[in-house]
Amino acid sequence: MSLVLRNLFFPEKQAVIFALKGVIAMAMALTVSLFLNLDRPYWALVSAVFLQMRPETGLVVEKAICQIVGTIVGGLFGILVLTQLMPYPYLGLGVLALWLGINSALSVMVRQANFIYAFAMAAVTAEIVVILVMANPTAASSQAVFNVAQARMSEIIIGAICAGIVSHLFWPMKVKTSLQHQSRSVINQTLSYLVTELDKEGSHEGRHQQIDAIMMTLGVVSENSSAVSYEGPKGPGRSRAANQICQRVLSLLALIQIFGRLQRRHYELMTPTLAQMIDRLRTAFAQIAESDDFNYCLDQVKILRRELTDFRANNDADQPFERHVINIGSEITSDLTVLLRAYRALEARDSTLLNEPRMQSYRDPLAGLMTGFRTSVVFLIGAAIWVSTGSNAALMIMILPVIFSIMLARVPLIILRVMLKRLLIGVVVAVFVTLFYALNLLSQSSGQLEILLLVLAGPYFIGLLLLADRQTLPYGLGFCIPFSILVSPGRGMTRPFSIDYTLSAGMAIFTGVCILFWVFHLIRGPSVQLLVHRIFKATYQDLLDINQQTTPVAWYNRRMADRLLRLTTYDQGSKSRAITDLALSALNLGHVSIRLHAICENLAGKHLTSLDQWQNALADAFLLATKGQHDDEFSKTSAVLYNELVAAVGESPQVEAIKGMFIRLNLTFERSAETIADQKT
Repeated sequence: MSLVLRNLFFPEKQAVIFALKGVIAMAMALTVSLFLNLDRPYWALVSAVFLQMRPETGLVVEKAICQIVGTIVGGLFGILVLTQLMPYPYLGLGVLALWLGINSALSVMVRQANFIYAFAMAAVTAEIVVILVMANPTAASSQAVFNVAQARMSEIIIGAICAGIVSHLFWPMKVKTSLQHQSRSVINQTLSYLVTELDKEGSHEGRHQQIDAIMMTLGVVSENSSAVSYEGPKGPGRSRAANQICQRVLSLLALIQIFGRLQRRHYELMTPTLAQMIDRLRTAFAQIAESDDFNYCLDQVKILRRELTDFRANNDADQPFERHVINIGSEITSDLTVLLRAYRALEARDSTLLNEPRMQSYRDPLAGLMTGFRTSVVFLIGAAIWVSTGSNAALMIMILPVIFSIMLARVPLIILRVMLKRLLIGVVVAVFVTLFYALNLLSQSSGQLEILLLVLAGPYFIGLLLLADRQTLPYGLGFCIPFSILVSPGRGMTRPFSIDYTLSAGMAIFTGVCILFWVFHLIRGPSVQLLVHRIFKATYQDLLDINQQTTPVAWYNRRMADRLLRLTTYDQGSKSRAITDLALSALNLGHVSIRLHAICENLAGKHLTSLDQWQNALADAFLLATKGQHDDEFSKTSAVLYNELVAAVGESPQVEAIKGMFIRLNLTFERSAETIADQKT
């Protein structure tokens, strides 16, 4: 609560601007809705509130588009349900529950919050259209159905458009600025992690804290990369640069762990040559991480790259493993060069950068099924209460909890409990402010629009101040939306208000959020162990298919990014962090496989019969490691491939480096299997 008071009495300048923009957007939405004589203008206010949760121009535009598309789809589905099933209301409610479940399940299959919001709007718009018509069946007709659907869609679309206009015209904030800050942050975090991995004295806990921070920031960069494309002609270029940053950070994470694990676990393989190279890398990364001069950093990476090229040419490595590790050092500098160029491209267009795809959401049908089922249960409980009581106030039990159920589906239960508690506090405050301030004043006013806006501006400004901070956002959300619904602003505000109805509606909203909490608590979905197993099984399948793709590195990185983010989240309570380590190994295995196929095809063409067998053995060895098991099949298959290479092209430095690669991979599988087995015991 002290955080709430601090944000209210000592707000930051950015929060004040954010709240002012929100008040202006909501005033505009309400004015336009009243001018068009729409039935329930407060839905335009609710629409504007949701768009203010991230006020940057590109994000508002993207969310507005998602909101409008979702609203139209939901409205059309609501019309379809009513025209076909109006004589069968219970069947109609069942079909509506199925529709809500489908949209909730699909929302889990996407990463961006704005795309999740599109599914939420498709669900709730259909719900509003259907239940508002069913609430007054005597007046139901084809024209009435169309009028209700048109009004609901118009109100929500008006709110979205007004929020977008205000975002562009008043104190515009750009996603570009946030994206540049986040990109710089993730690059600095990555450089610090590189130094930590190369430090023999670095702690296990410290490394994983850095990995967690990198993955969280990387997720934000990926999410913002789609919204920045809406900000002017340079927007698409910045989006490509952000995607390139995500790709290169993942590639660096896949490579640098090799050096760290080599020093910590296989010190007997460290030769003087490798020790010298690792020391040089650590020194260079530390210098780059400490500098704020971009040109200096890029020059240092170029110098380091030349040094490693000379180092590889002048050191005649006589061990296969040594050759392999030196090659990895060169790859790290190449990826770091592209990473820095991609950061510069956020400001200046760089046409030489490849167009990398953005991070892809991991899609687990089982998780989607459980999420959809949970949302349907929330709706059906509310529908049962509404049918049994016949109260119009009970409609709120069905509407808001469904929105929150979809939007909060990915939040871990321990965090969700705190968020729902804060939502409930916001609802209680909204009821008191509505009764003792807003409706009391408005019932005594002359019904003028100016007075209506002045009375509502204060409470909305306070609620939006809370929305501006991530930690107090649930308080603001719990206040602004119920306040809009309970006040129901319109031109007839001069009539005496009903305390009974306002209290009933407030209790209905409060009850709906409580039901949502218990449904989330009782229907938790698949266990963490099952989800982890399914992610690793999907990764196993990707390892089988990786070299059939046209751009295998980008394909694998974009699929692994969200999996890494999920696995690090699942694994944060573990001391060993074995799941995170195995996930990083999986990321590296894909890169190794791609690199090996490229080398083999360059040396011997596509005539190596054992290469596909080796790929299958690699995937099988990884799957065994996820179960804490290890066998000799991968070593045997690697030996067969090595002998075939020697027979085809003879012994060469590249072939010997491949042999070193096989040695290192076998050590990785042994170590991973041992770590997972220890965690299970």
